[in-house]
Amino acid sequence: MKYLLWLLKAAIFFTLFAFALNNQQDATVHFFFGTQWRAPLVLVVLAAFAAGIVTGVLGMVPRWWRHRSAALQAQAQTRPPMATAPTPTATPPSSTPDTSPPHGI
Repeated sequence: MKYLLWLLKAAIFFTLFAFALNNQQDATVHFFFGTQWRAPLVLVVLAAFAAGIVTGVLGMVPRWWRHRSAALQAQAQTRPPMATAPTPTATPPSSTPDTSPPHGI
């Protein structure tokens, strides 16, 4: 299984590497007010991909915060308040000797 995952990662790497080699020509991205950016096409695609990831993560942050606060509130409601430690009760000694070995041996 470990070798299969390594092989899959290598195939993805070589596919992306071949994509980068095939898209080295310059591309021009036109922004507002006459601003433009000239870069290799693979960098333009990479920048668009990274911008999409950042936008998606920033869009999910409020939901994550709400979910986390709701989970903390639910956990606080289900957990009983910590009072004093319970006192151990003494057990009477048994009349038969314990022949079992100590725990862990």
